[in-house]
Amino acid sequence: MSDLRDLYQEVILDHSKKPRNFRELPGARQAEGHNPLCGDRATVYVRLEGDRVSDVAFKGAGCSISTASASMMTESVKGKSREEVERLFKRFHEMVTASPDKAAANSAPELGKLAVFSGVCEFPVRVKCASLPWHTLKAALEGEAAPVSTELSESSSGDAGGKAR
Repeated sequence: MSDLRDLYQEVILDHSKKPRNFRELPGARQAEGHNPLCGDRATVYVRLEGDRVSDVAFKGAGCSISTASASMMTESVKGKSREEVERLFKRFHEMVTASPDKAAANSAPELGKLAVFSGVCEFPVRVKCASLPWHTLKAALEGEAAPVSTELSESSSGDAGGKAR
């Protein structure tokens, strides 16, 4: 298990130091996200062709978990339909919010490389870091104008991130 954990840490550090799709995407839908607890900020850009994500990118500043999550998210959703993105979002969220004793069971095959975040559930404060880019992507896809915040929705919906109201 230690070797696997080391590999996961290497992947997260690689995506944190050299994030993929870290750029603005002019003319794309976009949403802003913020995690006030640790200061993570992200802008997610998404371009659709019909119902498919033709391009996706992000900009912002955050901790290694947040940056790596955004980087890997962009790689994972590019080319997928909105329905596939929604399913991936749901599965990812279930994994990072799972009980730590169920972490391995929740890193399902359909998550692919995203399984590196399965250990996040052991650190509840980090769940918001990992999920912020995903909630921001969801807001961009839905055309939400209100910024996404990881703090406001938790008290209202029990979710670890969502739209500020």
